[in-house]
Amino acid sequence: MISFSVTALVFGVVFLAELPDKTALAGLVLGTRYRASYVFAGVAAAFAVHVALAVAAGSVLTLLPQQIVHALTGVLFLGGAAVLLMKKGEDEEEVRRPENQSFWKVSGAGFMLILVAEFGDLTQVMTANLAARYDDPLSVGLGAVLALWAVAGLGIVGGKALMKRVPLKLITQVAAVLMVGLGVWSLWEAVAG
Repeated sequence: MISFSVTALVFGVVFLAELPDKTALAGLVLGTRYRASYVFAGVAAAFAVHVALAVAAGSVLTLLPQQIVHALTGVLFLGGAAVLLMKKGEDEEEVRRPENQSFWKVSGAGFMLILVAEFGDLTQVMTANLAARYDDPLSVGLGAVLALWAVAGLGIVGGKALMKRVPLKLITQVAAVLMVGLGVWSLWEAVAG
């Protein structure tokens, strides 16, 4: 059974952490060159693979004693917040233009770009942490994949308008504050539990 509150929390945290990431820019670049639906299909498939891997890794962590899991996820969340706050502006990825606009070439380019760029990325690590924290792989996976798809969709279709209206620095700071809160909460539970 899916927990709406866990799904919503994961969605919010992953969404905010992914907005300032290089994949939003990559989606924007691909979306300006190719048919948006083809790009989204490839990007969405790559994110689904990443979330499945992250949830599986997080589920393995649930085999450890709860205090260790809480302490580990707390430290990882605080580390993730530090990474977000110290991250400098990232350059747009160089994307090779497929020779034609076929579905398979365009979606394949999007899939490969995201698959490589996101491997071991902060949001993948966060998803694993959240899966370990809540021991609810379905709710965590659903929240994470929907957040990643939403960011990809925004990047592909409306990235320019969003980034003009909401400063990237503010988005990054809000995501970092949420991660600090989750980190402190997890560490408190490790000590109190």
